[in-house]
Amino acid sequence: MQLDKVVTYHKALADPTRIRMLILLAEGERNGQELAKKLGVTPATITHHAAKLREASLINERRDKNTIFFSLNHYFLKNSADATVNLIQRASEGGTSMLDEQQQRMKESVIKNFFSAEGRLKSLPAQLKKKLIVLEYLVSRLEMGRKYTELEINAFIREYHEDFATIRREFIMHQFMFRENDIYELNPQEMWTKWESLS
Repeated sequence: MQLDKVVTYHKALADPTRIRMLILLAEGERNGQELAKKLGVTPATITHHAAKLREASLINERRDKNTIFFSLNHYFLKNSADATVNLIQRASEGGTSMLDEQQQRMKESVIKNFFSAEGRLKSLPAQLKKKLIVLEYLVSRLEMGRKYTELEINAFIREYHEDFATIRREFIMHQFMFRENDIYELNPQEMWTKWESLS
C-alpha cells in the first residue's frame, strides 16, 4: 500500500523549526523574511523547511513580485492527521466500517443525479460532499497499485467528462491519487477525503 503521503506528513512535522513555522503561520500569512527574523534563522533555512512543508501540502505559497508569502493549509493539516488515525484504526479493526443506510441512500442519489443513463458525468457538483461522492465513484474504477501516465488518466476521465484537467486536479487535491514525475497512482482509501465525515 502506498503510504508515502502519511510518512511525508510526519517527516514534515519531525523538526522543531518547521513546527514553529506552522505555529507562526497559524496566526496568518507571513513572508520568508518575517519568518526568518521571528525564528532567528537565515532566509535560506526558511526556504529549505518551506519546501518540506509544501511537499506535505501543509502550507500554501503566494508570490508577490520578489517576495514569497506562506500560509497554513488548514484543510490538509487536519486531513493528514485524520488519515493517520483512520489508517491505524482500520488496521486494528481488520476492515472498513460499512456505510449506514442513510449515507448509502445519499451516495446512490448523488450518483443517479449527476451521472446520465449512459454513465457520463453531467457536471461536477459544487457542494463538497457531493463532489467527493462523485470523485470517489470515478476513482473506484481505477486499479489500486497500478501506475498511470497523465495521458492515461486524461483518457480515463474523458470517458466520463470533458474537463479532465479540473477532475484530475481534484483527484490530487482530495488525496484520492498522488502524482510523482507525471505518474499517477491511487492512494490507500484511508487517505481519501471522506465525504461521510462532512456535516
